[in-house]
Amino acid sequence: MSVARRLRLSHLSLYRRLMIWLLCPLLILVAIMLLQAWFASREAADRAFDRLLDAASLSIAEQVRWQQSRLWMDLPPSALEMLATDARERVFYALYDARGQFVTGNRSLPSLPPGDSGQMSYGDVDSRGMSVRLGVLRSRLEGWDRSDRFEVRVAQTREGREALANQLFLSSFVNIALIALLAMVVVLLSARFALEPLTRLRRAIRQRDPRTLAPLELKLPRELAELRQALNELLARMRRVRANQERFIGDASHQLRTPLAGLSARAELALRQDDPKAWREALDTMHDSAAKTARLAGQLLSLTRLNNPEATPASQSVDLVALAQRCVREAFSRCHRRGIDLGVEVPDGNLRVAATEWQLEEALNNLIENASLYGASRITVRVTADPLCLMVEDDGPGIPESQRLLVLRPFHRGQESGSGTGLGLAIVDGIARAHDIRLSLHDTHPDHPERPGLCIVLTFPSGG
Repeated sequence: MSVARRLRLSHLSLYRRLMIWLLCPLLILVAIMLLQAWFASREAADRAFDRLLDAASLSIAEQVRWQQSRLWMDLPPSALEMLATDARERVFYALYDARGQFVTGNRSLPSLPPGDSGQMSYGDVDSRGMSVRLGVLRSRLEGWDRSDRFEVRVAQTREGREALANQLFLSSFVNIALIALLAMVVVLLSARFALEPLTRLRRAIRQRDPRTLAPLELKLPRELAELRQALNELLARMRRVRANQERFIGDASHQLRTPLAGLSARAELALRQDDPKAWREALDTMHDSAAKTARLAGQLLSLTRLNNPEATPASQSVDLVALAQRCVREAFSRCHRRGIDLGVEVPDGNLRVAATEWQLEEALNNLIENASLYGASRITVRVTADPLCLMVEDDGPGIPESQRLLVLRPFHRGQESGSGTGLGLAIVDGIARAHDIRLSLHDTHPDHPERPGLCIVLTFPSGG
């Protein structure tokens, strides 16, 4: 089937496609049956009329005698009358001796090779421009004194045979046409009833409220039940996506309302002042609030991307050494302005893991930013090969052990003195879970409790 033909079929309804694939073989089968009936009717007509030829030849052969030193026969009228039908065929006969010499008859007729029976043979021949059916009977005299061989040849034109064959074919044609018509009606009704569950499914989908994502509850056959299951799975994924979007909208509206209201109030207060110094202080405060709001919005977007159940970013080979150096280089100037000593310790060579690069970069940036916002004056990013780990150490106030699980929740802040948003560690935890990375929080100096600090370790699976 050509591409254009397949494209045309693809635009047809399922019912029409089913009809094409069911009715086309049925029509081909009907054509084969009609062709077989055509040949069978002619074979039956030939067989019936050949029996008449056989009877006429035997009747003629019984009249053959030896008379006056030669073969002779006195042909009775009944011998040829049995070959006469309403079609008014023409009948010819001839008697030949053993040497093939014409003895008597109303027309000379050709001979035929011996048949399987050895006595009677039949064939279609042309005799003086006419197509006739010829029967040849080989026999011998049955007298006590002579047993000469002879041939009786009887021919008949085909009008009667054609009439009988057409009559038989017409009868078969009517029967086959009725059966084919009945089969087509059965196929049409069967296809209609078979596709009725699909119609119910289509109506159920059309009648649903576009805002609802509830699963379809509809009794269907097994094949359509699989389609219903696939639709329900799609609806379940859409519910998760919508829930994630609604959660993001709720979090964003809740978390951004306060800083935006603060910006508006601060600007309104500054507009009431005439002192340029007051304006500058207001602008500094508004700048800090805007930066914090932008950071919060970015972290909310990152958290939403991580919590999206349908987001499955492809993993790639990531060099942890290059990643740590790049993140430290990008954050260095920002930390330097805050008076924070930021450094990196990495081994020589490359340490590669299978991960999503932007997510690991997001996690490391959040760890550095968190440490800088909560009072650290010294931050060290470290990469180790055995075991394969990514660490961020600081000398800040640290997090009490009782609070270390709580700070992994969104919007939970370990202390109120910092300017963080409460999302940094939640984002890191989400990224770690997505990559099967073990996240752990330790004291920077466990052997010296009097020295503050926090060490966050991301331990990658063995084999990276």
